[in-house]
Amino acid sequence: MNENLFTSFMIPIVLGVPITTLIIMFPTMLFPTPNRLINNRTIAIQQWLTKLTSKQLMTTHNPKGQTWSLMLTSLFLFIASTNLLGMLPHSFTPTTQLSMNLGMAIPLWAGTIFIGFRNKTKMSLAHLLPLGTPTFLIPMLVMIETISLFIQPLALAVRLTANITAGHLLLHLIGSTTLALMNISLLALITFIILTLLIILEFAVALIQAYVFTLLVSLYLQDNT
Repeated sequence: MNENLFTSFMIPIVLGVPITTLIIMFPTMLFPTPNRLINNRTIAIQQWLTKLTSKQLMTTHNPKGQTWSLMLTSLFLFIASTNLLGMLPHSFTPTTQLSMNLGMAIPLWAGTIFIGFRNKTKMSLAHLLPLGTPTFLIPMLVMIETISLFIQPLALAVRLTANITAGHLLLHLIGSTTLALMNISLLALITFIILTLLIILEFAVALIQAYVFTLLVSLYLQDNT
């Protein structure tokens, strides 16, 4: 009986209860916390990466936008850790679920839009109609811009889901091919090298997709503050 390719993307259930919540909370245990005056190397590297990411995200923001720095940094660390969690053998990647990614994208997008309409009502409404638009095109362009505005959270969630799912499927297929070609040493070696390089690439993609998701939310916030 062949194994289903999408088995690793199914939510694990123990005694009829989904354990997604426990899986999502697990990566937080991997972040060390300082418990003494002098930090160790792991905590120092963690703090350096956190400060570097926060600086890159908040450089172009005004003081109102910089109040979101803690939330955006926490979002980046959460998505990156859950993406990396899926690289462990026999593990489950929460970010392969579109419902979870929509649950992150929609509230953050709605928050930035609400801030824009509250603080910059005229400018937010002006984004729906480009300057110099002919009169007869105004209704159509307003409709198009409104639809594109509401598509933003869906694009955020689908981008993250598609990239993580595609990478894991490719790893599964290459790994299965390597096992099937174990009797042919040369081909098995080639596929194993490809699999090793692909695993390194997936580690990079896990971090890059977390940064892209957070960066796009940061850009939406920048346009509305």
